[in-house]
Amino acid sequence: MKNTIGESFAITLFGESHGPYIGFVLDGIAPGIKIDEERIRQRLSLRRPSGKISTARVEMDEFKIISGAVDNVTTGTALTVIIENTNTKSSDYDSLKNCPRPSHADYTATLKYHGYQDARGGGHFSGRITAALVVAGAIASDILENKGIYIGSHIKKCGSVEERSFDEENLKEEILRLNNQSFACLENDKAEEMVLEAEKAALDLDSVGGIVETAVYGLMGGLGEPWFDTLEGVLAKYIFSVPAIKGVEFGAGFSITDKRGSEANDNFFMKDGDVLTLTNNSGGIQGGISNGMPIIIRSAVKPTPSIYKKQNTVDLKENSDTTLEIKGRHDPAIVHRARIVIDSVVALALVDMCSLRYGTDWQK
Repeated sequence: MKNTIGESFAITLFGESHGPYIGFVLDGIAPGIKIDEERIRQRLSLRRPSGKISTARVEMDEFKIISGAVDNVTTGTALTVIIENTNTKSSDYDSLKNCPRPSHADYTATLKYHGYQDARGGGHFSGRITAALVVAGAIASDILENKGIYIGSHIKKCGSVEERSFDEENLKEEILRLNNQSFACLENDKAEEMVLEAEKAALDLDSVGGIVETAVYGLMGGLGEPWFDTLEGVLAKYIFSVPAIKGVEFGAGFSITDKRGSEANDNFFMKDGDVLTLTNNSGGIQGGISNGMPIIIRSAVKPTPSIYKKQNTVDLKENSDTTLEIKGRHDPAIVHRARIVIDSVVALALVDMCSLRYGTDWQK
């Protein structure tokens, strides 16, 4: 029963959706790192629900550093942060104790924890816990940006509406612009269409999924291992820890199978003394190791499983079939909120991998 990820820069999550607090313990952070609380609040605001396409449960996400920092500067010991839960309605989940929601973690949680899990609001499986990842990710992102490494994502697809991919010629500028958008799209008209798509699903008591495309700009070459700790493998492990992620691809991804080798290969050329590639079908990774080109990742976010339509399920207490009409506060789409969580786990993964390769003092 593990809630920790990372080897040198390791984070442990704790808490439940309707418990008093959620939070994290971060081991391996170097001493002398300045914690920017305003930056953390700004990133938390990108995860916070808003409008008709998000849950009505809005938490203020007041966080508190309780160890590992003095005057917002890290000491080098374990950094512990808690976030209070203040807006809970546990009674909405009384009917779910014995009747698992389809495609949710309710049933698998029962299998693993033998019915002792906290089922309120999804408990430890809830997307609420990702607020802690966003706080830790903000700290990791600051470390990376001080090294000239920038991470950003946009909503590539929401429901049936899809927008263009990143322009790698203007990648840094696009990342900086996206990181200040609450609904992160490269094309404003597509953003409006996506919102309407999610609103329509909500009116139908249903939900939609989407694709988040993430880019890493400025990452040095040579990061990753050739076999069991490939850069793709490590990043995918972190991204799959985000609730609702069902697929991850790099570069051209599955579409590379439609190309011949002459089309798929990224030819090299020299520019100002640097080795670059004419295309980036590899997504910045070859042989499990970064090549210095931008890292391009796409993550599939499934439709929110908690929907208001009547669905078939089982009653685990009675050992019988039944139907379920859930109550509570749920998102008709979470792709726009997942985007900052994906940015956060990518940042955590990269700081861990850089710390392993260059040592913890690399962070400063």
